[in-house]
Amino acid sequence: MHTPHGIAYDRAGPRGAPPVVLVHAGIADRRMWDPIWPHLTKRRDAVRLDLRGYGDSATAPTGALDNVTDVLDTLAELGVERCPLVGASYGSGIAVEVALTRPALVDRLLLCPPGGSLLADLTPDLRAFFDAENAALEAGDLDAAVQANLTTWVAGPHRRLDDVDPTLVGSVATMQRRAFDVTVDWDVEERELDPPALDRLAEIDAPTWVLVGGLDLDTTHDAARRVVEGVTGARRVDWPDVAHLPSMERPADFLSLLGEWLAE
Repeated sequence: MHTPHGIAYDRAGPRGAPPVVLVHAGIADRRMWDPIWPHLTKRRDAVRLDLRGYGDSATAPTGALDNVTDVLDTLAELGVERCPLVGASYGSGIAVEVALTRPALVDRLLLCPPGGSLLADLTPDLRAFFDAENAALEAGDLDAAVQANLTTWVAGPHRRLDDVDPTLVGSVATMQRRAFDVTVDWDVEERELDPPALDRLAEIDAPTWVLVGGLDLDTTHDAARRVVEGVTGARRVDWPDVAHLPSMERPADFLSLLGEWLAE
């Protein structure tokens, strides 16, 4: 399904409780939730969407790229007035910005892990990634750009890609390549929240959990620290054996965590 504004989404599960809304990572699209989607929607109303430029949301914006407005428009189209909101990486930054823009909409937040606009520290591992991806994109080598993302975010700085489930690696490679193919000719700016989310964490009153992988980048751990210190009552959960995609590496455990978060 698509909204009139060109945002692709799925909605499934028994109606009643407010739907769980899932916002994907910047190296993925709504397919990243495939490992949990059938199990989640057996017992809960849920919505997952493709941010503009990802997956099936291939319509370029007419002005600045505005992810927050796209998410809000999608939920308005579905008649969602309040929801638990889950964000992964880049999607976590958007989820926090949605909560700051429309506080009454967001019942609770799960950031798994924090990323996007929540990243503040240009750590050496993050700088190395930017250098590798930018060099590949400037050379027009999308395969190399995909590889830079896989090495950095899927494997992480503490292991090799060979150490990761090849099915997971292949899935992320497909999603990331799709994003590059969709946006390769786009020349748009992304609208940023002003003041930025990191300066407004104290305004968030939705119960917030932060899930962090021990094998993730230093910048992610820094972001998690900032969110936990900035959002009153925020709870941090650490999984030492995963990197930047905990929900994909340990889907069964993530479903359990999701159930605990929803029941709190």
